[in-house]
Amino acid sequence: MRDKTIRILGIDPGIRRMGWGLIAVNGTRLTYLQHGTVCPPTDRALAERLNYLFDEVTGLVAELQPDEAAIEEAFMSNNANSALKLGHARAAALLPPAQAGLPVAEYAARLVKKSVVGTGAADKSQVEAMIKILLPGANAQADAADALAVAVCHAHHRKAVQLGSVA
Repeated sequence: MRDKTIRILGIDPGIRRMGWGLIAVNGTRLTYLQHGTVCPPTDRALAERLNYLFDEVTGLVAELQPDEAAIEEAFMSNNANSALKLGHARAAALLPPAQAGLPVAEYAARLVKKSVVGTGAADKSQVEAMIKILLPGANAQADAADALAVAVCHAHHRKAVQLGSVA
C-alpha cells in the first residue's frame, strides 16, 4: 500500500530574494512540482518589503495548497543588521503557512546541504546540480534551488521532526 502524497513547500528566506519550491513526496519518491523567486521592491521601506513577502507567501500557500512547509534557519552573519533583516524576512515567510494551519519545520543550512549534497559545506552550484539530479525537470537556480533543497531536506527528515528528534 502506498503512502499518501504530501506536498511540501520549501522556503529560502531573504529580504531581497526569497526562493520557494514545491515538491510532492509519496513514500520515498520525490517529484518536482514548481519553483520561483519573490523579489520585493528594493526601493521600498523595510516594512513594505516585509509586507510584500508576507502577501506573496500567503498567496503561494493559497494557490499551491501544500500539506507542510519548511524554511531554512537564519545563519549567523558578521553583519548584525543583515542578520536582523533576514530574521524579519523569515518571520514574514513563516507566518502564512502557520496561519493556514500547516506544520512548519525549520532546518539549519548545513543540514539542508548535507541532506542534498552529502556535505554541509557544499556551495550553491553543488546544491543546484544535485537538485537537478534529485528532482528531474527542476531547472532551478540560486534561491529557488535552495528552497527546493529545503523541501527535499524536510522530505528526508519529516518523520524525525514529527517525533521531535531533529531540531
